[in-house]
Amino acid sequence: MARLGRRWGLDSTWRIVAVLVAFSLAGMSVVVARRGVWRLFGFTDDTETWVKVATYLALVFPLYQLLLLAWGTLLGQFRFFWAKEKALVRWVLRRG
Repeated sequence: MARLGRRWGLDSTWRIVAVLVAFSLAGMSVVVARRGVWRLFGFTDDTETWVKVATYLALVFPLYQLLLLAWGTLLGQFRFFWAKEKALVRWVLRRG
């Protein structure tokens, strides 16, 4: 835990736990949301994999980022997740 705290710049065990819980909740939430997106678009087992991957990257991945911010905010860690989101956007823009 101490190593995670140093790596992420978190100063207490509570903050580390809150961040880990936010990651977990966002992951579980996006699994449920993905099922809804698949249903909305009418995807089945016969749907081409590339279509599912493209949809995932275009819709579900950004949704995960929003859920991460939402759960992080509810757990009092908005600044931590906002900094991570800004870094992710900068990284993506440099690659593209």
